[in-house]
Amino acid sequence: MKNNRLVFCLLLSFFSITPKKNYAQTAAETLKNNNLVRQQTVPLFNGKNLDGWYTYLNKQGRDKDPDQVFKVEKKQIHISGYEYGCITTNKEYEDYDLEVEFKWGDKTHAPRVTAARDNGVLIHSQGKDGAFSGNWMYSIECQIIEGGTGDFLVVGDGSDKFAITCPVAPEKQGGAYIYKEGGENVTIHQGRINWFARDPSWKDVKDFRGAKDIEKPVGKWNKVRVIAMDDDIYFYLNGVLVNRAMRVKPSVGRIQIQSEGAEMFVRKVELTPLVKK
Repeated sequence: MKNNRLVFCLLLSFFSITPKKNYAQTAAETLKNNNLVRQQTVPLFNGKNLDGWYTYLNKQGRDKDPDQVFKVEKKQIHISGYEYGCITTNKEYEDYDLEVEFKWGDKTHAPRVTAARDNGVLIHSQGKDGAFSGNWMYSIECQIIEGGTGDFLVVGDGSDKFAITCPVAPEKQGGAYIYKEGGENVTIHQGRINWFARDPSWKDVKDFRGAKDIEKPVGKWNKVRVIAMDDDIYFYLNGVLVNRAMRVKPSVGRIQIQSEGAEMFVRKVELTPLVKK
């Protein structure tokens, strides 16, 4: 009996001093843990114009923007939100560390005048412009929306060509899964995976703020960072890991930045290629 007690105490001591895995890792830790090395950074926005991008608008098509939904002023991309559409990179990209700095403006437009300010960065975009709802290429969306910045959306055709797998909590929220590291892995071909602390009382209303929101208030700059390597995606907001996806399909494509009814400013879009050691 004495020996059993001794073994129990040794086991208890071992587990008490063994560090638990920290899933809320920093971007630097993500790079280190995956043996990823950053290469030379490529500025996708030069602060002067939209060289390297083209516009696509629901009603206008490609490279036609008479109302200047997208324009560059004061070294920022000013997205009016007046019409649904996007700017899209001319090139495709894979295996990278992408940083986008944005802030919301005051103006909103129909049909989302009173709804939460909504936009997004769409990566691994493939296929035809406007294939999804007449607005965007099929892609994987890193959502930017008041209260929901950090959500993943599969903006695909519903087939297994577009998919993400995420660890999720047992319960759903508004019909959507919630990212939870260590949870059961779930694969979706359409719909969304909410970021880990999305407020359960979220409403699609302008100026919504959740109790645990990481996004800064309207008018303040936020940093979205997306580490995409092979078929993994790590989604950071203001330095915090808010969502993670595995077995992502596709894993290469163009990058889109949306106009979806809300005024938004972007001052930085930088892409750093990644390689494994």
